Amino acid sequence: MITVAIDGPAGVGKSTVSREIARRYGLAYLDTGAMYRACAWWCLRRGVDLDAASPDEQRIITEVGAFFTDDHFDIAVAPDAPGVFCDGEDISEAIRSAEVSSHVSVVSGVLPVRSILIAAQRAYIARESAADSYSEGAGIVAEGRDITTVVAPEAEVRVLLTAREEVRAARRAGQASSEAGVGADDVAKRDAQDSKVTNFTSAADGVITLDNSDMTLDETVATMCRIVEDAMEEQAYERYAANLEGYDLDEADEALIEGRGDFGSDEADATRNVGVLAVVGRPNVGKSTLVNRILRRRAAVVEDTPGVTRDRISYDAEWAGQDFKLVDTGGWETDVEGIDSAIANQAEVAVRLADAVLLVVDGQVGLTASDERIVRMLRASGKPVTLAVNKVDDGASEYLAAEFWKLGLGEPYPISAMHGRGVGDLLDEAMRKLDAADRRSGTLTPTGLRRVALIGRPNVGKSSLLNQLAREERAVVNDLAGTTRDPVDEIIDIDGEDWLFIDTAGIKRRLHKLSGAEYYSSLRTTAALERAELALVLFDASQPVSDQDLKVMSQAVDAGRAIVLVFNKWDAMDEFDKQRLERLWKTEFERVTWAQRVNLSAKTGWHTNRLANAMRQALESWDQRVPTGKLNAFLGRIQSEHPHPLRGGKQPRILFATQASNRPPRFVIFATGFLEHGYRRFLERSLREEFGFEGTPIQISVNIREKKKRR
Repeated sequence: MITVAIDGPAGVGKSTVSREIARRYGLAYLDTGAMYRACAWWCLRRGVDLDAASPDEQRIITEVGAFFTDDHFDIAVAPDAPGVFCDGEDISEAIRSAEVSSHVSVVSGVLPVRSILIAAQRAYIARESAADSYSEGAGIVAEGRDITTVVAPEAEVRVLLTAREEVRAARRAGQASSEAGVGADDVAKRDAQDSKVTNFTSAADGVITLDNSDMTLDETVATMCRIVEDAMEEQAYERYAANLEGYDLDEADEALIEGRGDFGSDEADATRNVGVLAVVGRPNVGKSTLVNRILRRRAAVVEDTPGVTRDRISYDAEWAGQDFKLVDTGGWETDVEGIDSAIANQAEVAVRLADAVLLVVDGQVGLTASDERIVRMLRASGKPVTLAVNKVDDGASEYLAAEFWKLGLGEPYPISAMHGRGVGDLLDEAMRKLDAADRRSGTLTPTGLRRVALIGRPNVGKSSLLNQLAREERAVVNDLAGTTRDPVDEIIDIDGEDWLFIDTAGIKRRLHKLSGAEYYSSLRTTAALERAELALVLFDASQPVSDQDLKVMSQAVDAGRAIVLVFNKWDAMDEFDKQRLERLWKTEFERVTWAQRVNLSAKTGWHTNRLANAMRQALESWDQRVPTGKLNAFLGRIQSEHPHPLRGGKQPRILFATQASNRPPRFVIFATGFLEHGYRRFLERSLREEFGFEGTPIQISVNIREKKKRR
């Protein structure tokens, strides 16, 4: 049984909120204010002069006592049909009359009368613990004066519902209009009179204050529901955890039971504009090495081979307390074709979108015609440029930078990106020019965005899908497998909601056989999957499903990420191929039949609009938490209908279960013996049928515990 006690002044919606809470959870509803009104009505009917300057309090006490002890009074506790009765007659309307409303405070102000009413209220509350009561033992919602402090100080939920004075005054006007002949001033007067004998303006210890001045009725009810559900969960947790009494538990068990789980919740954070600094230069001059040096980590793939970086890749960076967006680009060249041309185009786009540019040249090679062409492109852009002469590894080599004065970009800064030499002075100058720029074109990546990794074997269309969703050529796309090497972060708006997409290099099957850039790309792909919350696992539907495809899918499952399976190039399939894939779904994809499938074409955009709902559903399941009470009640029912098979004359029994965490949902079951793998699979299927979990893996672990030995 649960008791919900709600106190507060007039005009805060106590009655409406209380009835709705009772209705939603199958609880009884007790309007204690109606009980005081009924007492005033009874005294008036018995001829007590309540208008006298000094009313006869002893007469009032006697009449009220007889009203209850002689069984004249009764009150219905059904939230949909509350009613007050005297000798079987419904007096619900009569107690709302102007005459009763103007005299109720006279009666309620007599302290012995309040004692009589408090005893009666406690009796009605206690009655709901019985199985044959209105709520069948579920509990009651009681609202009115003294409820949280005097009548039900031990209630599981105690709330002081309040609002600002001007808000209550406006609501009182509406309340007064429903009470014939009573004005808002009379309702205020009643509050003032009641406040002499009870406190309903400030919360006592342990009482939750809920100010609904700026809340709608629906918002107030929703907040109350969360409070009530938390209390119900607390009750259920303690009730089911009691099954573990008498069993040996270790410290980890105790921590799990007391900790009540680890449930993550990302909060969307505010974004702010920052400057964008693009790093450009010829291929293999050390741009990515410099980027890693600035970021103080190996974020960009580096290899002593031209053309390793292909996309323009943005990173959040900071120097000397100043945040900015750092953009790494592929090598810029002219008169190139194919993928090299696409890389150069991405570098030009990066310059156009940047607020300032960091041009990197090779001091060991010296000034080249390509460097001069890059400078002409940069001058045309009008962006401020800081010149870095890389590969100047010691003081004796600093003369190498002198040659680059002739580019007309100001002082060339000799640096060693590999060793960090001179990078601080370079960044000081770059930040000065970034501060002087007119624009702040970038935003730091919000930490509250849902993070989505695009994964799959090489050349299944990951970058094409990213470009289609972004509605621009964001990543380099080429028929050459393995075009993408660095993970590419992109904030994409889908149906008005921002998502952080991570485009990754294709996962190769045998990591230990890779070398150079491909090896580090695979490592970064794995790291990107760890960063993500959701994995879009892409398959090329026009090609047979390979072991490599299934390995990629399994990697996402094993990482515990929410999953959506995306079959790209579906428009290129004929009916025979589609039927072939449906047959494979029942065999090769048995492990992930809980994941949603989206068939689409990344190239044309066909059916890409179906991704958003699938992604939201998967993440909702990934975040989902099952209350302990519901979980144990469900498992108890499952166990009674389908008990574990007998093994060796013994039958393992589930004692208690809790969801230890979400993201992904992880359940810990305490049992008296080993639960076979088949029975665990049955439990997982049953959990999915009951609670959903579409699109997320479920992890179930079993802790076997034995009875404590008698000493």
